[in-house]
Amino acid sequence: MIIFPAIDIKGGACVRLYQGDYETAHQVAEDPQTTAQSFADAGAQWIHMVDLDGAKEKRPVNSQVFFGAAQSGIPVQVGGGIRTLSDVEFYLTRGISRVILGSVALYDPQLVKQSVEQYGEKIAVGIDARNGMVAAEGWTKTSQVNYIELAKQMESVGVKYIIFTDIAKDGMLSGPNLEQLDLLNRAVSCQIIASGGVANLQNIQDLRGLGLYGAICGKSIYSGSLDLRQAIEAAKGE
Repeated sequence: MIIFPAIDIKGGACVRLYQGDYETAHQVAEDPQTTAQSFADAGAQWIHMVDLDGAKEKRPVNSQVFFGAAQSGIPVQVGGGIRTLSDVEFYLTRGISRVILGSVALYDPQLVKQSVEQYGEKIAVGIDARNGMVAAEGWTKTSQVNYIELAKQMESVGVKYIIFTDIAKDGMLSGPNLEQLDLLNRAVSCQIIASGGVANLQNIQDLRGLGLYGAICGKSIYSGSLDLRQAIEAAKGE
């Protein structure tokens, strides 16, 4: 299993939120590029980055920050505000290794299909759920679509990677939603990346036990409840 240390960007700074609430944003690290480099030095294989301003404004906002982080030498996946094929191309032609389509998966599955046809495994879909129902627009709106229903739709258009977040768990350090993740992993053939709630090594071992492809760790690393090097070793089963 791959550990994806997370860097969320708001106003060019590394921040964390509680349950996606922008009012709770607080800075957790000095410089995004230095932070990315520290993750690379700890042995991370990937870095997960989110454009919080972009998610709200529905367009790429902090792109230069992500391009800088990609210079750390390890692959970077980016989500937030990617709403058009030109947004996808903008990132993938400038050093970003994978882009994450979020709200558009719900509102414009055709765009996801086109993106996958053009860029294949460089496309991931982020599915964020509140009580099992897909949320969108930076989590400000909740739909009537079940998360597994959307995942199956994404699988049918060729999506290989799904990042699943249980919003109730995000930033709470209360452990991931293992039940929902297990159901999702069994329902589709896509590679599943868990996001939200990871607090400690036991959580990493639990996620690995489900046979997931990856786990995103954010607040746990910044707060010190999870050591990135140890998490990477635990994810490998060592």
